[in-house]
Amino acid sequence: MTSLAAGRLLLVPNTLDLGAEAVDIQDLLPLGVLRQAAALQHWAVEDARSARAFLKRVHAVTPLVLPLQAIDMRELPRPRKGSASAVPAAEWAALLAPALAGHDVGLLSEAGLPAVADPGAALVEAAHAAGVTVLPLAGASSLLLALAASGLNGQSFSFVGYLPQDSGARTARLRELEAVSRRLQQTQIVIETPYRNAALLAALLAGLQPGTRLSVSSGLTGPAAWTRTASVADWRRRDTAMSDREPAVFCWLG
Repeated sequence: MTSLAAGRLLLVPNTLDLGAEAVDIQDLLPLGVLRQAAALQHWAVEDARSARAFLKRVHAVTPLVLPLQAIDMRELPRPRKGSASAVPAAEWAALLAPALAGHDVGLLSEAGLPAVADPGAALVEAAHAAGVTVLPLAGASSLLLALAASGLNGQSFSFVGYLPQDSGARTARLRELEAVSRRLQQTQIVIETPYRNAALLAALLAGLQPGTRLSVSSGLTGPAAWTRTASVADWRRRDTAMSDREPAVFCWLG
């Protein structure tokens, strides 16, 4: 059983403007979330540098409980290079030690909701195994915002993640996913590293059927945010510039 004195794992949403022009954080996250983030002394984060930048933005709205340098901040472990083995369970457990000692721990991704398309999911799994209460806080998910703005099927959808880099494997995967989308009327959602946005769009336009509806969302919640949905045939007739800095989400429905 969970101890009454145990702390919680708070899933703290980040903004979506990583690598783009910063937006007032109060326009992106509820004040209640900012207050809870400011009160945390312990953090498990995807990247310490971007996490400190996030907390500086929080501090500008509501003061941090401790000076930034005094806050306990630990990066999520990654699988060892050259090794296919998973991260040892003890490393995830170590991140939860403050919670088991009675302190809340914040989990923060580089952008958006932690544990969604994010390595933090393994820490959430470990928290459940250890009996630590998990509390998600409200914030934007680029995947759901893009789906909502697409006009595609929001009742049945699948987030696929990243497509293969090899052109042959990527084309084969696209055809497979397009067939699934057509058969199930299921929206398919993929993402890519921003500097490869243009390359992915070109691959989608080359690999998908002309009648498939393709939606692209770029820079969501930012000042230059846009979403466009059209058939692949229509996309091919227009020149579309993709930012190599702003995150984008690609959705299609066969």
